[in-house]
Amino acid sequence: MRRLFLLDPTQCFAGFETACLLHALPMLLRPTPCRVRAFLEWETGGVPLDPDWLRLQEVGAGFPSVKPVTGPRPAPEALRGLNASVLLLLAGSSRTYDTHLVAARAGGLLPRVEAEVLANISHHALPHAAPERLVRHLTGFLGP
Repeated sequence: MRRLFLLDPTQCFAGFETACLLHALPMLLRPTPCRVRAFLEWETGGVPLDPDWLRLQEVGAGFPSVKPVTGPRPAPEALRGLNASVLLLLAGSSRTYDTHLVAARAGGLLPRVEAEVLANISHHALPHAAPERLVRHLTGFLGP
């Protein structure tokens, strides 16, 4: 692998903010469409989201046996040994984690990282509110 693109990864370089976990708790304990919507509205700061994507998220609340996808944080040694060029795009207004802490940790662990903080956008709004910025960054990184 020569290049790796990370789009606002959670739990990779830092843990979740306490406020995020507290807001997510009702949705995680007893998921309902209303609780999913309330969490997403809080996390995005009310930014309009794609209605089809939002509906998919709400329908997912009906499958409570499916747990959120999380995993162990990569070991620092593994990250330091990564020899790929890494583009790390972070949501500047994320309520999920401390964006600047994540950027600093990634810079200290990944030998070949280009970290960009996209201002005025949250974790869950990122794909919907800034597709042109994502395409520009990704095309530049993956281009010849």
